Formats: sequence, structure tokens, C-alpha cells
Amino acid sequence: MRQITLNVNSALDGVGLTAGVAGCLAEAGIPCNMVAAYHHDHIFVPAGLADRASHLLETLQRESARGDAQMLTNSNPRT
Repeated sequence: MRQITLNVNSALDGVGLTAGVAGCLAEAGIPCNMVAAYHHDHIFVPAGLADRASHLLETLQRESARGDAQMLTNSNPRT
């Protein structure tokens, strides 16, 4: 698995961030596990699909109406 961290401070009462991200990846056939944390959200994807997932999320970020912060910060291997 590889970890992708979203660089957005998501509020606990916010709606739709993880659904939007998971939906984007699901449409591309990329399985993921979403982990909502206190300061950032994390996505775990199969290592072989991590580069593709990162590219899709960067595209989603650019297409986002908000686009006010860089969402994707890193993609780290996890074993």
C-alpha cells in the first residue's frame, strides 16, 4: 500500500471531501481506504496504482471550484 496525504484542514462537520476523493478513485477502478485524521486526511491505495491515483487527485484539485490550497502533499510507501 501507499499513503497519500491530503493537505486540507477538513472540519469534522464538513460534508463530501472523502466521498469526492473516494468517488474519483472508484470511477478509475482504484480501490482505496480513507482515514480521516485530526489535521489531514489520508488515503491508502495499492502501491502499483499510487502514481495513477496521485495524478487523478491532482487533476481533481485543479478542477475543484475551491482550488484554494494544494491538496496533495505526498505519497509515502506503507508496508
